[in-house]
Amino acid sequence: MPDERPPTAVKTTEATQYAGLSIRVEGVYHDYQGKGRRVVALDDVDLDIRAGEFVVLLGPSGCGKSTLLLIVAGLLIPTAGRVRIGEALVDRPYTDLGIVFQDPTLLEWRTALRNILLQAEVRGMDRAAARARALTLMRATKLEGFEDAYPSELSGGMRQRVAICRALLHNPPILLMDEPFAALDALTREQMAIDLQSLWLEHRKSVVFVTHSISEAVFLADRIVVFSPRPGRILETLTVDLPRPRKLTDAKHPLVIDLVERITELLRDQGVLHE
Repeated sequence: MPDERPPTAVKTTEATQYAGLSIRVEGVYHDYQGKGRRVVALDDVDLDIRAGEFVVLLGPSGCGKSTLLLIVAGLLIPTAGRVRIGEALVDRPYTDLGIVFQDPTLLEWRTALRNILLQAEVRGMDRAAARARALTLMRATKLEGFEDAYPSELSGGMRQRVAICRALLHNPPILLMDEPFAALDALTREQMAIDLQSLWLEHRKSVVFVTHSISEAVFLADRIVVFSPRPGRILETLTVDLPRPRKLTDAKHPLVIDLVERITELLRDQGVLHE
């Protein structure tokens, strides 16, 4: 007889808690049923992400990038296929990761520091240790001095920094980011990309980052996974063989120019871009 007990959350061992973990997506297919018709979001997606790698998922709206992120997190079970993180099969919510969405979803009645510490409260972390780590993260993300500020007193970029600190508070091996900078102005978005790169270089967590921005993808990624329009299939995976730390002026580098042209060509062939 099948096991009918409610699933518990998957958790990694303590030994792997502080290092990046590999992610393997195997033959993932997912569809949604709504309004009398079936919509295929993802179709036969295979993807291997190495421990500590920064991978960007790039493609048009509705191609299943965010769906794949939810499947990796165990918040959505695929119609077919499977995901493994390290040696663990993801068949329920996976606890040892952090998620950052486009909307930072901060609680307006809590200060920046207390919004970050919400993670500690949910997870039952030691209060003193969590506070010390939160303050360290705030210094690293240039939020020092704003510990007692409320969300309404923070800029859009600062609110998103708070969300990133909250996602990293429990020191997860994996960080999933779903268009975290999309709502920011261009200059703030570029600075956030620079700061995220610095944070990643220091800790080398496995990062899966969703974006629509070609330039952002090339700046941040070790590899860029380009998706087709719905149903989402992987068109091509491109390696960004550019030294780090990267600078915004690298946009003029021949490799960057070639990558942008290749991605543009892929999306143009799919009818996503028109000239």
